[in-house]
Amino acid sequence: MTCTAPERRALADRLVKAGVLTTAQWRAAVEAVPRELFLNPGVFLLADGGRWRPVTAAGADPAEWVRIAYSDQSLTTQLDGHLTADQTTDLVVGSPTSSSTTPVTVVDMIERLDVEEGHHVLEIGTGTGYSSALMCHRLGEDNVTTIEVDPDVAARADAALEAAGFSTWTATGDGLPGHPRRAPYDRVIATCAVRRIPHAWIRQTMPGGTILATVGGAWSYGTGLAKVTVGDDGTAQGRIIDRSSFMQARSQAVVPVSGDLSARTAYADSEREVEVPPVLLEEWMPAFLAQLAAPGAQFVRAATNDGVRHLYVFDPERESFAEFRADNDDWTVRQGGPVALWDDIERALTAWHDAGSPDITAVQLRITDRSHTYWIDDQPELRWEHRLA
Repeated sequence: MTCTAPERRALADRLVKAGVLTTAQWRAAVEAVPRELFLNPGVFLLADGGRWRPVTAAGADPAEWVRIAYSDQSLTTQLDGHLTADQTTDLVVGSPTSSSTTPVTVVDMIERLDVEEGHHVLEIGTGTGYSSALMCHRLGEDNVTTIEVDPDVAARADAALEAAGFSTWTATGDGLPGHPRRAPYDRVIATCAVRRIPHAWIRQTMPGGTILATVGGAWSYGTGLAKVTVGDDGTAQGRIIDRSSFMQARSQAVVPVSGDLSARTAYADSEREVEVPPVLLEEWMPAFLAQLAAPGAQFVRAATNDGVRHLYVFDPERESFAEFRADNDDWTVRQGGPVALWDDIERALTAWHDAGSPDITAVQLRITDRSHTYWIDDQPELRWEHRLA
């Protein structure tokens, strides 16, 4: 077995240089935990044409495997909810459903969790178990509970944790462990994206405790890292502290809009020129605002066979759409359904621009058992309440 202590020290040095590794205790964890143990049986590397190349720990050259394990990238470990790298030798297509997140993101999040000695932490989304192992090293395995919705992923994580010398409580479920070792928790961290932070997480967190989770809609970007403090009254309040991108929690994942888009947009109720170009939704903060203004919306990009570009916003739950058509730099929007989606999004983008285009870190939020409320400063046009059904 190849000794990777030098690679772990080099990784720690890079994380310090990146500004995310700032404490001696977390540096010790990074230097102690072998990341390669948490990549078994293998990974998928992106190849030409959007296909994936399987690389296994057993089949790869040892030097290549170490290089992959300590690269500064997220490593896909499962496709389509079932396929692992040891099950194929060919290039394959598929959607990532489990991964080992890039170390800079993992360490940045756990540093921001502000743990202290004796804290009990609940992790939502075990994944490969690498972040679980770092927290076990820092806090002790009795103080870490981790939960994973996929039984196969959980089993591999348990095996990796045991190989690394840890025996933590890994539960399989969809939101909270059925028999948590410690509750309530001082800290809750989610390594998956959620449309809304479940109130069950708040109930499992001690007053004064912290929840750290990526929030946003069905988009693969335009999401924010929320850090909230739980109050004595069962609410939580805080702000978006940074951009963040994770796979969606499977319990909150939505089905992407597909099929015949022209049929979905055949009957429009209105048509007009836009005041804000829809290509703005390809930028992170405008995309986040769009998800606040229209929380069920999906942004869809398509092109015809002759290369004509089409942009859409769909809200399948409210059976509404906005279709955009370009004439050089001029855009027209057609809207249909009970909700004028683009009117709501455009209003938010205009108010944001008028306020000086503040960064995502200007967004504050408050969570109760009935709603999520987001706002920027004290401007009523930049305030959104998402009531829970």
